[in-house]
Amino acid sequence: MWTIAVILLGFVIAIGILTTIPKLARPLRPVAAGGAVVVVLLAFFMASFRYVGENQVGIIIKNVGNSLPAGQIIATDGEKGPQARVLPPGWHPWLWPVIYDVQVESIIEVDQDEVGIITTTDGQPLPDSQVYAPEWSDEHVKRMLDAEYFLTQGSGFKGPQTTVLTPGKHRLNTRLYRVEKHPVTNIAKAEVGVVKSNVGRAPTREQRSGEGLVPRGTRGIWNDPLGEGKYYLNPKAYEVTVVSTRERTIQYTKGSAEGEEREINVRSSDGFTFPVDVRVEYEIRPEHAPLIVANFQDAESISFKNRLHSSVRSVFRNNAESLKALDYVNSRSQQESQSKDRLVHEVSSFGLSINGVRIGDVGDEQSLGTLLKTQTDRELAIQQQITFQEQQRAAEQKKALTRTEQEAEEERRLATAQYEVQIAGEQKQQRIIGAEAQAESIRIEAEAQAEAFRVIAQQIGAGNAALMEMLKVIGERGIEITPRVMVTGERNGQSSTETTALIGTMLDSMVSREQAAAQN
Repeated sequence: MWTIAVILLGFVIAIGILTTIPKLARPLRPVAAGGAVVVVLLAFFMASFRYVGENQVGIIIKNVGNSLPAGQIIATDGEKGPQARVLPPGWHPWLWPVIYDVQVESIIEVDQDEVGIITTTDGQPLPDSQVYAPEWSDEHVKRMLDAEYFLTQGSGFKGPQTTVLTPGKHRLNTRLYRVEKHPVTNIAKAEVGVVKSNVGRAPTREQRSGEGLVPRGTRGIWNDPLGEGKYYLNPKAYEVTVVSTRERTIQYTKGSAEGEEREINVRSSDGFTFPVDVRVEYEIRPEHAPLIVANFQDAESISFKNRLHSSVRSVFRNNAESLKALDYVNSRSQQESQSKDRLVHEVSSFGLSINGVRIGDVGDEQSLGTLLKTQTDRELAIQQQITFQEQQRAAEQKKALTRTEQEAEEERRLATAQYEVQIAGEQKQQRIIGAEAQAESIRIEAEAQAEAFRVIAQQIGAGNAALMEMLKVIGERGIEITPRVMVTGERNGQSSTETTALIGTMLDSMVSREQAAAQN
C-alpha cells in the first residue's frame, strides 16, 4: 500500500509544480515542467522498493509477461504468476508497482520436538507406483529447499516429499512448499520402532523373508527396528509402530480383576474338570518386534491378545488331558516346566518370547473337593504308616543300642576281670615275695636271736637265759603272775646269786609297770 501512497504523493507534488507554471516567468516554466516530471519519476522509483523483515520472506508475483505452460504453477523464466525466487531480508529495488506484487510472509519455524512434512505444488510428475518423491541426501537438502533449483536443475517431483524439515528456521517459497508440522518420532528406553516404509525401491524376492519382512531402504516392513532415540522421519512415508520390549505378565485367575483373564478350565483323563490359576511372563525382544507388527500390526491389538490367550489355554488343556486329576495336582512344578516348553514352541512362530510360567491354585472345593479329601486321607494314612515305621525303626535302633551297650558292658567287665586276675596274680606274686622276704627276715632274726641267746647262755647259763626270755614275753604281753615266787636253782648242784638277784629285780620292775598301768 505504501507504494501507491508514494506514487500519489509524487503526482500531487508534480501537479502542484505544474499549477505554479503560469505564475512563473517564461524562462522558468520549462524548468518547473521538468521538475514535475522528475518528481513523478522519482515517486515511481521509490515505489519500486520493497522491504522484507528479518524473520520474513518476500513472495514475488508478476502481473505481466508470458503465461505459464499448462500445469505449471511457479514461474522460473520470468513468466506471469508467482516467481520461484524469493526476497531475503532487506530493501529490494526495481519491483515496479503494477508489474510486481510482493507478499511478505513469516518464515517457517520448526521446534525441537517437531518435524516438517513438505508437499510441493509444482515440479515433475511422480514416477509410476510411487506415492512420495524420492528422499534428497543430507548434503543436497539445502538446495532442495531453493525453489529455483528445485524446479530447474534439481528436477524435483511434485507432491508429497520424503524429505522433511528438521528443527530450525526455514525461508521457503510458500507458494511452492506447503509445510505440515508433526511430532518427531521418539523411541524411548525399552522400546523399538518398527518401520513400514511406503517409499524406496521394491524388494526382490530374495530380499523378502517368509514373514514378509524386508531390509532397510526398501519398501515394506523393515526387519531391523529403530532403537532408542529421536528420528526426523516423514511419519506418512515411514509409518513407525512403537513396540515395548519390557517384560509383561498376564494372569488367568478365578474372580479376575481388571487387566486379568479368567482362570483356565482343564479336563483330566479321568473326567475331572477343574480351574487352574496361571501367570505367564513374556516379552517381545527387539529383533522379534517386526514380526509382531507384520502379524498383528501392534502388540496391543486385539488379534495379538486373542492369539496369546488361545495359545496359553490350548497348551494347558492339552497337558491336562493326558493326566489324572491327582497326578496333575501333584506334579505342579513339572507342569510349569512342560507348559513353558510347549508355549515357547507355540508362540515363537509369531515373535513372542516366554520367560516364565507359574501355576497357582489348582482346582477348588467344588471341582476337586472329594478327590482332594481322599488324597488327604491317603496322605494321612501314609504319614501314620511312615510314623509307625519310624517308631519301629527307632525301637529297633534302641534295641540294637541296648544290645551294644550290654556287649560293651560285658566287654568292660571282662576286661576288668582280666585286669583283676592280672592284678591278683601280681598281688599273689607280691605276697609270695613278701612272705619269702618275711621268712628270710624271720630266719635271719631267729638266727640272730639264737646267736644272741647262745652268747647269753654262755654267760649266764642256758636255764637263766631261757628264764629271761620267758620273763621278757610275760612282760611284753602283760601276763600277771600270782603268787610271786622267787625261783632259784642250781646248775650242776650250784646256785647263782647274781641270777637270783637279777630275776628279782626284773619281777619287781614288771609288777610296778602293771600297777601304774592299772592306776591310769
